[in-house]
Parts: sequence; C-alpha cells; structure tokens
Amino acid sequence: SVPLEVQDWLTVTFARKKEAYSIKPEDQPSIRTISYAVQASVLVKRMFRTPTSASGLAYPEKVIAAFKDIDKWDFDVFALNETCEGHSLKYLMCDLFNKYDLLRQFKIPITCLISFASALEVGYSKHQNPYHNVMHATDVTQTVHCIMLHTGMMHWFTDLEILAILFSTSIHDYEHTGTTNHFHVRTRSEMALLYNDKSVLENHHVSAVYQLMQNEDMNILVNLTNEEWRELRRLVIEMVLATDMSNHFQQMKYLKHVLKYKLMSMIVHAADISHPSKPWKLHQQWANALMDEFFKQGDKEAELGLPISPLCDRGTTNIAETQIGFIDVIVKPIFSLIIEAAEKIVEPLIYEAFETGCSSSRDSGYFSGGVGASQVRRGGAKAPGQGRSSVSRPQPLPSLPGRRVFASPEL
Repeated sequence: SVPLEVQDWLTVTFARKKEAYSIKPEDQPSIRTISYAVQASVLVKRMFRTPTSASGLAYPEKVIAAFKDIDKWDFDVFALNETCEGHSLKYLMCDLFNKYDLLRQFKIPITCLISFASALEVGYSKHQNPYHNVMHATDVTQTVHCIMLHTGMMHWFTDLEILAILFSTSIHDYEHTGTTNHFHVRTRSEMALLYNDKSVLENHHVSAVYQLMQNEDMNILVNLTNEEWRELRRLVIEMVLATDMSNHFQQMKYLKHVLKYKLMSMIVHAADISHPSKPWKLHQQWANALMDEFFKQGDKEAELGLPISPLCDRGTTNIAETQIGFIDVIVKPIFSLIIEAAEKIVEPLIYEAFETGCSSSRDSGYFSGGVGASQVRRGGAKAPGQGRSSVSRPQPLPSLPGRRVFASPEL
C-alpha cells in the first residue's frame, strides 16, 4: 500500500549495498527487505488457522485429544510422545506450522515437512540420549509457542521470524551426542576439530540439518525467495548458536548493554523525524521545508543531467502521499516501539520510586508539584507511608490499543 515513489526512497535510503562482493541483479536490495525491519516493530493481528485434515497428516484420535492442551504451559510432552509412539516432534511441527499458517505463507510442501520432521526424529534418536532427544525438541518447540502466544509476541514477529523460531527450536539439538562441548574439546573429537572448539555441538546441529535439506524430499525451504532464505538462515544460526550455555551470562550482559544504548539512539532518531507527530500547524511547516529541500536537490540533479532522486522531482511528487507513506512506514512504528519500551522499562521504576521513596534528585517529575524523593526524605513532603495524598500516581497516557504507558502527571 506504500506509494511506489516512497518505496523507491525507502530502498535508496535504508538498503545498504554489500561491498565485499558484487551483487547479482536478482539479489539487489528491495522494499521487501526493508519491510522485514518495519514489520518487526509493528503489531499485526495474527489469527491461528483452524486445524483441518487438509494438513496432509492423519492425526490419531488420541493425538487430537492431546493437542487440545497445546497452548498450555503445563503441556505434557511425555504423554504426547507416548501417544504418538515416539513421533511427537513430527506431529507438533505439522500442527504448529499449520497453526501459524506457515505452510501457505511459504509454500511449504506438506510431504517435505513430514519427511523432514521424520528425519529429525531419526537424528535425535541417533545416540539414544536420556535428555537431548525427540521429547526435548518437542518440549522446547511447544514452550516457545506458549511464550509467543501468552506474551503476545506472536503479534510482533513477522511470519519469517516465526518460521525461523519454530524451525530453530525443532532442530536446535539435532544429532546431539549426549556429551558437552567441553567434553568434545577435551577429547579432541572430530566435531571439535571441525569447528575449532567454538560452540561445537551448536554448529553441528545447524550444519547437519542444512545438509539434510540438500535432499529435495526434505527441503521445506524450497519455495523461499533468495532474500527470505538468507534472512532465515542468519536468524537460525544466531538462535541455535545462542543455546550454547557458555555464552549465557555474556549474552545477558550484552543484551542489557545493547538495549540501553539502542534505546538512547532510538530516542534521538525518533526526535529527528518527529515533526509528523506534532500539531498540524508545526508539521505542515516542517514538511514544506523538507520537500523544498528535496526539490532543490532534484533541480540540481536535473541541471547536472543526473537521474532525479525519489521524492526530489517537484513536477511529479505528491507531497500528501509521501508524508502519509513516511508516517505509516517510518514514524508510527518507531514511536510505537518507544511507547512499548517505556511501558516495559519506565513503569516499574516509577512504581518502585513511589513505593519506596527511593529516587535520585533527577526524578522530581515523577512526583506531583516537582517534589522529589530527596525532599520526601528531608521531610519537605510527606513520605509515602505517611499519607500518600502528597504523591500522585503516574497517570496512563493514551497509547496503542490494549497498552498502558505511564509518565509524570504533568505530561
């Protein structure tokens, strides 16, 4: 629905060309690549497909009964595996791939999915492990579905990302040897030598599965575009390698660090493109100034005999359409993301400050009349336990449907 001229501008502005090697024409960045990033920050209304016999796999009555609890946190994988006679992963993959409509979205042949899932089960049973086996893969896959469903994250991820998540959980311990990475390194196993002692098992899981899909009968990714295939592989490698427990605390530390500084950068970036969120009187002036600057560039390009850049041709550019496209694709998603981040990060801090009276001197905006926690402790105002009428609870701001964001009362 984005105007073509806006699509061209997005592609030119946001798609970075790889310089390490030449890009084939069919591999050129496109609006579809950008749409993955955009969709990742926009809530979508995802509805589960109703399970039907059209999935191509006959479900025994006992399996159908077991799947009635598929959305529950206490789902019994052991009982399912017994009911399925050891084929719990195959039935679960077919059910979830159908449930999330991945079979249709990515044109996955059901026969390929069944063959692929069956081969995974063989690989999981290769070493007869008590723990890292088919039931473990089934449990992790069902659990990640449960997390996405009950947290609402299923509405945040793109279809490709959901495919990557379910694919990763299904394969994440394929052909596990029942021994640790440390054991492989100490014994100088063939795997350890192959992967240079780095996430030995995790690298094998991914590599062996992609080798498995070289068989046409098992290639469930056969109908993905080049862009989808590359992005899926990148996500799968990242997620499966992240299951290496030796990286656990490093990942936690890195995530906390990245989230903080990414949020800082995002706030500055949002402010930089914020004029469409301002009152019309202000936005109109900023939009006119921006388009005037674009048109001047277009005039210079015309004088130099260069192709006029997207949105820079004063004779053909529809200002209203470009602004609507810019708001829908760029501005609205980033402000929605900031609102979401504020809800998750700031609200607990505000209530902690309110409940304990502990706050830095910079937190004065969280209390009515600019009274900060330091003043509360000095007796300049009543402490929370001494009559809380002096302290205003943060009030909810208008935001996205179903969401609450809290800020100081004066905001």
